[in-house]
Amino acid sequence: MLGLLPAAARAATLQISPVTIEFAPGESATGLTLRNPGDTPLYGQVRVFQWDQANGDDVLTPASGVIASPPLIEVAPHGDQLVRLVRTASAPPAAEETYRLLIDELPPPGAASADGVTIRLRYSVPVFVESANAAARPVLAWRLVHAPTGWALRADNAGARRAQIAAVRLVDASGHAYEITKGLLGYALAGKSRQWRIDLPPGTTPQARMSVHATVNTLPMQAPVTVDEGS
Repeated sequence: MLGLLPAAARAATLQISPVTIEFAPGESATGLTLRNPGDTPLYGQVRVFQWDQANGDDVLTPASGVIASPPLIEVAPHGDQLVRLVRTASAPPAAEETYRLLIDELPPPGAASADGVTIRLRYSVPVFVESANAAARPVLAWRLVHAPTGWALRADNAGARRAQIAAVRLVDASGHAYEITKGLLGYALAGKSRQWRIDLPPGTTPQARMSVHATVNTLPMQAPVTVDEGS
């Protein structure tokens, strides 16, 4: 999934394929293609970060387990650029490893915005290095937690594989559904917890008997939700 930061209007932006990168067990290298559909060159930098989760949020730190090359790119008009990703370890990891490949689209060399601030697009591509455990899967427990800023939906993943969570609805005991998102909500990484602030209609009080309906790793599922008003 691509994440975009505010940017100046451009005739074209990078097209990236694939939008999710997976190293199969034992695979040491892979790559992605950056395409420039416009009429002027596109410039950027490529970095890899270790992707973790703590306190219900994503955490990125510089990574050494996967290296991207080239780190600086210039994509010619209507041209392609291959970015190669290489693992520094040869053996499959004992547990699934997770990274984020950040691609910053930069202005041409020597160019800047009128106020002197560089404005750019950032693309964030998830990278997964699968373990040798072919049976690894996510094991999710769901909670609604209440904080001063409102309600949040929390997914605790006790499994050994990430959970990509999309198309989320909450359903109460009477069958009334509250749509959280039709698209991608996010990921709960293996052995981690992730929570997202959600908007419920004003005056809504979540009930003790609620369920979550979602698509997890492309498969539909439903599960009970614990309501925790004291968090």
